[in-house]
Amino acid sequence: MIFKTGRYSIRFEKGPTLAYLCLLPLLLALGTWQLGRAAEKRAFLEQQEQASASSAIIELSTAIEIDADAVRYKKVQAAGHYDQRHQFLIDNQINDGKAGYFVLTPFVLPGETKAVLINRGWIPLNKDRTILPDVHINEQHTVVTGRINRFPAVGIKLAGAEIPTDSWPSVVQVVDGQVLAKKLTYPLFPFQIELDKDSPEGYKRDWRASIIMLPEQHTAYAIQWFALALTLTILFFWFSCKKNDE
Repeated sequence: MIFKTGRYSIRFEKGPTLAYLCLLPLLLALGTWQLGRAAEKRAFLEQQEQASASSAIIELSTAIEIDADAVRYKKVQAAGHYDQRHQFLIDNQINDGKAGYFVLTPFVLPGETKAVLINRGWIPLNKDRTILPDVHINEQHTVVTGRINRFPAVGIKLAGAEIPTDSWPSVVQVVDGQVLAKKLTYPLFPFQIELDKDSPEGYKRDWRASIIMLPEQHTAYAIQWFALALTLTILFFWFSCKKNDE
């Protein structure tokens, strides 16, 4: 296809045109996706800031329906007792360059058969990995405070990683609330409570929201993708534009 304009002609050859039409939407889609990710991260940070700044404390009870995402990072208080005989160790947790576990202990609400998993913090591995750390805890009635959060996540989930070991404390790679509830034989809330730093019966606790990439970084990547789309367009038309005498 040829378009003539004065001394110049624009010739759209089949190969370069097809390549341009394939690459341009891809570059624009990547830029738009990065802008969307930036917006998501901003909303996430705002949610965390608002929840952390709020002085309201949620009283955990089975009588109320809780949307875990809506109350994420909000303060919570629960009365009940720990089930110290049935605890979980989340494997492959790195803290200050050292390997260890997060200790998840079921906390049973009074008069209920439902529990919430309390993340009591990070504990290092023993030199002999076959010897699990002692995570004994008092089972007397108590009140715990902390913040609501999702279960710890991993970048790549291997097949069977959500299956806990048979012994107690039970070691698991990836937390699946339904799988752990089945092993415990009683239901669990679909979130964890990260135990308050000042509460007893805990280990190393430095609760932070893990954000791999900030919103500004996503925006910068979006600009790069759009710049590549613009550069591609300029090069395509420059290549297609020829003088008539050529």
